Amino acid sequence: MGDMLEFNDIYQEVKGSWNDGRLRFSKQNVVYKSNKTGKVDSIPAGELNQAQWRRVCLGHGIKLGTSTGHIYKYDGFRDTDFEKLSEFFKLNYKMELSEKDMSVKGWNWGTAKFSGPLLSFDINDHTAFEIPLSNVSQCATGKNEVTLEFHQNDDTEVSLMEVRFYVPPNQTDERQDPVEAFAQNVLTKADVIQATGDAVCIFKELQCLTPRGRYDIRIYPTFLHLHGKTFDYKIPYTTVLRLFLLPHKDQRQMFFVISLDPPIKQGQTRYHFLILLFSKEEDINLTLNMSEEDVEKRFEGKLSKNMSGSLYEMVSRVMKALVNRKITVPGNFQGHSGAQCITCSYKASSGLLYPLERGFIYVHKPPVHLRFEEISCVNFARGTTTTRSFDFEIETKQGNQYTFSSIEREEYGKLFDFVNAKKLNIKNRGFKEGMKGNINEYSDSDEDQHDAYLERMKAEGKIREEGNDSDDSDGSGSDESFNPGEEDEEIAEEYDSNASASDSSDEGDDSEDESAKKKVKKAKVVKEKKERKPRKEKKQKDKAGPKRPMSAYMLWLNSSRERIKSENPGISITEISKKAGEMWRQLNKDEKEEWETKAGEAKRQYDKLKKEYKESGGGPTSSPRKEKRKSGGKKDEKRKSSSGEKEKERGGNDSFKSREFIETSDDSSSDSDHKSKSKKKRKKKESEEEEEEEAVSTPASSEE
Repeated sequence: MGDMLEFNDIYQEVKGSWNDGRLRFSKQNVVYKSNKTGKVDSIPAGELNQAQWRRVCLGHGIKLGTSTGHIYKYDGFRDTDFEKLSEFFKLNYKMELSEKDMSVKGWNWGTAKFSGPLLSFDINDHTAFEIPLSNVSQCATGKNEVTLEFHQNDDTEVSLMEVRFYVPPNQTDERQDPVEAFAQNVLTKADVIQATGDAVCIFKELQCLTPRGRYDIRIYPTFLHLHGKTFDYKIPYTTVLRLFLLPHKDQRQMFFVISLDPPIKQGQTRYHFLILLFSKEEDINLTLNMSEEDVEKRFEGKLSKNMSGSLYEMVSRVMKALVNRKITVPGNFQGHSGAQCITCSYKASSGLLYPLERGFIYVHKPPVHLRFEEISCVNFARGTTTTRSFDFEIETKQGNQYTFSSIEREEYGKLFDFVNAKKLNIKNRGFKEGMKGNINEYSDSDEDQHDAYLERMKAEGKIREEGNDSDDSDGSGSDESFNPGEEDEEIAEEYDSNASASDSSDEGDDSEDESAKKKVKKAKVVKEKKERKPRKEKKQKDKAGPKRPMSAYMLWLNSSRERIKSENPGISITEISKKAGEMWRQLNKDEKEEWETKAGEAKRQYDKLKKEYKESGGGPTSSPRKEKRKSGGKKDEKRKSSSGEKEKERGGNDSFKSREFIETSDDSSSDSDHKSKSKKKRKKKESEEEEEEEAVSTPASSEE
């Protein structure tokens, strides 16, 4: 058993939707990373106090409890994973992974138990279902009923809206109402936002880009309250994924971006990002509505009771302390103008694209954040409207495509360098096979090899110049990849300073002669037909000869096949070979040497047997087909020679063509053909007349 266990395609339920990710168990902690959001849950090994193995909808699942009261549930395990996990938990966490059966009776009466952040509904000591109380948005009570309403998730096709519990009256204790006691247990752990108490601090009239307007931001200990003229939003700090502080291109303003999951809603509109715009020159003196002791105890020196400075610094500092997340800023990227962003357009709206250390973020309409780990490939494409710009396309592993258009051509080299340094897959790299070994991923942007299609475009340009003489050959498609060098050539051709209308008008008739020459067709070169080479005969396998020896890997595979099957029950043939390949690569030199010596012995034995077999007269014989072909070939040669002799006997000039005849043009050749035909007819006529005269003269001579 190793020090670490890793599992892919493990699912975590988030408000009714399944999010896949990767789960890793190590001696120090348990880490789960979501593929969708990139959010990481880390559970220290020392805090684990409960581990259950359960049969769930996606196969098997594991439920982990911590000493701090948090519950984590992960599904998607196989039945065979139980033994590995159980042994790992005993060895590293000193605790047992217990098996827990779920109730599948379908009864709707049972016992409600509150255990930490979960409400479990049990039937005969077996759990029927569990409700995370953090998903509860509202709790209402009736005479003998408690109604729970839930936060909605836009990613789910079907959402659970509410659940009603009937609570029977308590006959023994009349002083305590069981309905109120049930509701209080729910509200203590529920995610019900109630603006009770005073705000820690208030920021007045801040400019907000999404949602658009000016809002007062009231900072509470557990949530953020946006109060505007039309709408109010309450944002729990638990929904904040990331914080970004981005400088504007004009160097006078700053963006503060808050990434949210789930998003805030206004009707059918969803806001996944909260974007605030600040002026760098605006300052503020801030006093927190807390005592100095409470500030020191709560924030551990991150904040002080009285603070002063730029407005954007104060807002970002307070948010960082309350949300307890790092603030992401642009890295080392610098564009052509020296700014840390690139001006571009996305979905017909102009904005700024920021290349970060671990992704890209576009502000502001609509905001887009793309992490490197979810990017499949990027593409540099030619701009559709003008030759002075290009498009930057990003394709994600989920199949979504984001096109950032109208980027200035001067930004191409810097952006290409950045993408290359981050080792992202470039779709239209277009290097030749011979150049691949010499590519430097960190090369300077001024070098020619940065241009994705430079070599290919040059070759295509030469072909167009040679093949097409008309003006139509100058047009090029908008879907071709971006190439700054080629655009310079096109622009030079369009606006050639040497070309003028007067030159063409002065030439007069000469230009007409040149155009007439262009119309003359090029003489076609007739290539002599090469004689076809005889097809090679396939080597026939000699069944009587000794069999070829197996390689070291095949000898090892034959001996290990049954062991692989027993260790992986139900494994397919293809999976066996795949698994065997991995195992063979992991073998050390000493283990492989044993099988290589066996293979060497088998090879020597084979060579010996083959030599003896050849000496005894064995070996592949020539096939009857070959002999037939040989005999057939001789007959053809005889036919050819006989036909040649006959032609010689006939003689005549009909088949003979002189050198002058071959060199004549197409028109003269047609006339000569016509003349030769008439000549032949005349000769034929004369020969027929002579024969008739001879026939008439012979009987007369015999009578005499």
